[in-house]
Amino acid sequence: MVTNKTYIESFCTIQNNEVVLNGESVFKIDSTAFADFSKKAYQHFDINYPKFFKMDSLSKLAFLGAELLLKADNDPLVENNTALVFSNKSSSLDTDVKYQKSISDKENYFPSPAVFVYTLPNICLGEISIRHQLKSENSFYIFADFNPVFMEQYANLLLETKKADKVLCGWVEYYNEEYTAFLYLVGKQGDFMHNEQTLKKLYNN
Repeated sequence: MVTNKTYIESFCTIQNNEVVLNGESVFKIDSTAFADFSKKAYQHFDINYPKFFKMDSLSKLAFLGAELLLKADNDPLVENNTALVFSNKSSSLDTDVKYQKSISDKENYFPSPAVFVYTLPNICLGEISIRHQLKSENSFYIFADFNPVFMEQYANLLLETKKADKVLCGWVEYYNEEYTAFLYLVGKQGDFMHNEQTLKKLYNN
């Protein structure tokens, strides 16, 4: 199989109360809790999607990054064949712990269906797919660290086999108020070659 060149069309990093888009800081506030930061980012980017406020923190983090990178492809008349390939190290542990607390005390047994639904990490992919009307392939993997080799190879495979026209990839990690999101859109054009070296450089910057 002939491997065609693929490129990073755009990328986004969210951490330390700051959003960086294509290497440029586009939103930053003083240190605060993630709930406050995510709400203010939502307002700053003029997003209109009330369901955002019902999401768990991991989904909010992934949603914000995807919103910035997929905004240009939001043409309702054109089918968006963008696959989603995400990963992290803590899975949905932050939400799992919260749900466990709600059922561990027999005298205060108040299990919340609204929390339970987010006890799988790939739910964030569903939220993004619903928002952007994606019916393409999506998958969520658990690694100890960001794995640029796997992400590059899998994204390229989806493109080469025509399973997708573009691939939104992401490392979206959230646990106990510590969070990092690195998302990037892979396609057939862009300013950065899509390879392991480039991914490492962009992730570590």
